[in-house]
Amino acid sequence: MFLIDTSRNGKPVYDPIVNQSLDNYLINDLKLPGHGLIMYINEPSVIVGVNQNIFAEVNVPYLRENDIKLVRRSSGGGAVYHDMGNLIFENIVVGDTDDDAEWGNYSVFAQPILDALHELGATDAELRGRSDLVVNDHKFTGMTMVKSGDAYAAGGTLMFDMNLDAASQALHPVESRINGKWVKSNRSNIENIRLHLAPEYQNLSSEAFKEQLLLKLFHVEKLSDIETYHLSDKDWQIIDERLAEQYRTDDWNYGENPGFNRYRFKEFAGGRLALNLKVEGTTITKVAVYGDLLDEKLAHKLETQLTGASLTAEDLSHRLSKRWLKKELSDEEITALVAELLIEKR
Repeated sequence: MFLIDTSRNGKPVYDPIVNQSLDNYLINDLKLPGHGLIMYINEPSVIVGVNQNIFAEVNVPYLRENDIKLVRRSSGGGAVYHDMGNLIFENIVVGDTDDDAEWGNYSVFAQPILDALHELGATDAELRGRSDLVVNDHKFTGMTMVKSGDAYAAGGTLMFDMNLDAASQALHPVESRINGKWVKSNRSNIENIRLHLAPEYQNLSSEAFKEQLLLKLFHVEKLSDIETYHLSDKDWQIIDERLAEQYRTDDWNYGENPGFNRYRFKEFAGGRLALNLKVEGTTITKVAVYGDLLDEKLAHKLETQLTGASLTAEDLSHRLSKRWLKKELSDEEITALVAELLIEKR
């Protein structure tokens, strides 16, 4: 196994949108042969699975109010909260390896993490079920995998000193009014691993804990002894292109939610407005509104206003010509919103 250094210009990258795109680049573009490992820390964010409906999983207004980013990963799994108290680890496996790495076998990738944690004092950490690492009957890591050809990524989130209250708030939807058959997260009792470590490790910063974990994983005395591939300027150029094309877009992170079949986004003078719609025939049957134009109460009012609307200029204009909405949008902007809703596209 070797380490893939994901720092940029000698500094760690904490942007979750960048970090969540790395596995896709590593298994689809770079494809370093063998068994690599990346480990990073994200700024406050909620990461959702590729098949999840964010409105059934996430308190979107809370994210907006607390400057928490929403990021959709390219693999499955449930919704998780990240902050500077988390470590994210991913095994990047390309082709044949000289170890026991095996697609679909979570225990192969969990055991080295558990062994390292045991060395650091968390002797009660264990694998529970197929892909969860638990301590004191509480989950501190959930794992997921994504495959592309002969390459795959397998990893998870390790809760070291995460803000558990923020996680609870962020992952609790405002209402359960949106129901469907999309993938919902399996909510679990969670716990940080920090207080289960030996006393000398309990007061480490997240970066210092990451260093100790890597030393144990690679069985070395110092980081410079680890075989390491450093992402190059060329690597970062391609990663930046992928970010612009997909991973930084609202279409990817918010749009195309299961249970909806249309996504609309419009920038207005007062802010951004995005809508996920379910259209059956010529009728809007379900709506989810977000963006920074409307507060939570007004967003819900707009959802109610548009539910049941016919996709005609007359009906939409009538439903949107409300006094409360005209305080947020000019007549010209309402006309532009109607036109956006009428465009024949998914």
